[in-house]
Amino acid sequence: MRGAQALVGSLAGAGVDVCFMNPGTSEMHFVQALDDVPEMRGVLALFEGVATGAADAYARIAGKPAAVLLHLGPGLGNGLANLHNARRAGTPLLCVVGAHATQHVRHDAPLESDITSVARTVSGWVHTSGDVRDVADDAMRAVAATSERGGQVATLVLPADVSWSEGGAPAPPRRATAPEPPDASRVAAAASAVAGSGSVLLLGGPALTAKGMDAAGRIAAATGARLLVETFPRCWETGAGRPRVDKLGYFAEQALAQLEGASSLVLAGARSPVSFFGYPGVPGDLVPDGCAVVTLADAPSDAAAALDELAAAVAPDAVADLAPHDAPAPAPGPLDVRSLCAAVAATLPDDAIVVDESLTAAAVLGPALQTAAPHTQLALTGGAIGQGPPAALGAAIAAPDRPVVAVQADGSALYTFQALWTQAREQLDVTTVLINNSAYAILRVELTRTGAGEAAHSGRAGRMLDLSDPTPDFVSLATGLGVPARRVTTTEELLDALRWAHDEPGPHLIEAIVPALG
Repeated sequence: MRGAQALVGSLAGAGVDVCFMNPGTSEMHFVQALDDVPEMRGVLALFEGVATGAADAYARIAGKPAAVLLHLGPGLGNGLANLHNARRAGTPLLCVVGAHATQHVRHDAPLESDITSVARTVSGWVHTSGDVRDVADDAMRAVAATSERGGQVATLVLPADVSWSEGGAPAPPRRATAPEPPDASRVAAAASAVAGSGSVLLLGGPALTAKGMDAAGRIAAATGARLLVETFPRCWETGAGRPRVDKLGYFAEQALAQLEGASSLVLAGARSPVSFFGYPGVPGDLVPDGCAVVTLADAPSDAAAALDELAAAVAPDAVADLAPHDAPAPAPGPLDVRSLCAAVAATLPDDAIVVDESLTAAAVLGPALQTAAPHTQLALTGGAIGQGPPAALGAAIAAPDRPVVAVQADGSALYTFQALWTQAREQLDVTTVLINNSAYAILRVELTRTGAGEAAHSGRAGRMLDLSDPTPDFVSLATGLGVPARRVTTTEELLDALRWAHDEPGPHLIEAIVPALG
């Protein structure tokens, strides 16, 4: 048995049965093994950043690792931004990177590079498989490593000769690392903190399950503690029937206002909050002076179980205040961001998955979705844009019976728009609402906030933040990739297009024209 066949067969046997890929010459034996191992589903992407983003979202929704196959160091480099997002999300992801045949490395061929050094920037575990007899077991060690530290990227470098050589044999799965159980001393410290006035409970990561959200709601109802969710949650169960919780603001000034007056900050699966960037005269650490920070559960911990134990201690009989299913009707007439977000919320199907890369619209979309149908939200955990289209793809493959709605900014969509081709090829139920304001609107805001200048619409600086001249035609782009698309300019047109997209199988794109910001 060739090494690649042993590796792919062992992965499928361990439950890693989807591999997103953009392969090259060094990975041909892995590709061929798909014919020998029908249990492994290969999903082709046109760009490595699509493959890595899809694998990240797949694992977040499926609750198990996906694999991604990349071609040598440059292929890994092309996929790095969404591997960064996966690392920040604590996603269990197996990254297989093909390498030159061992005897070919000495020739320093054009594609030769230091793969392991690049991989270590996003991976918690990196290994090069050196012998066909070990390759399947190396893969099983990599899969097990994805569950460590609460979830991480594990990269297995696979030389071409290890793939093509005979002598491989399947390997049995290894036991995954289970989350750490709640720590009694941490629960007691958190109970003391939330019992006082001015406490804030910041929820993130593994705390955002239905179980964790329910427990947090009961804690808030019993103690008066304020609830906040990290700015970019990796996988959040929210909407009607769940506690109404705001996200921590993206801009430092917003977050500081939300945390003002807090006497204690209890972290449940979230990191202590810091500003995304440094600004003149604005603190980077967002914890108010005099506020005690108490960790209830960190990344390796079972944060939902810790919240449940905390609720049992401080709120044994409490009932959470749940959001109603009462998304208001959007205002008619020409579209703006507010009516767009209201239309998405009002038409959201039950049990949908919402992929939020709306960026400047996120501050409006978040509150609008609080009273929408129950759903799962995925967000841009690491801040590296271009996650939305591939994340929608990966989520749809992980949950083929659930509709996926991607609310997508125009500028970041252009990073990984090729994902729509794979959505069409796989006939996935993804509705992309693309917000077209013909600008990098977030950067127009940041130009002012950093003190660099005013948000100019003309001049050389303003031109660097503008997406017109020419304005991308997203309807034509989507149609060219096999995805039916419409352009809308009014609320009425958007509502009609959303009904069309939700009622018809397969992927759809709605290009929503809204006024430019600033």
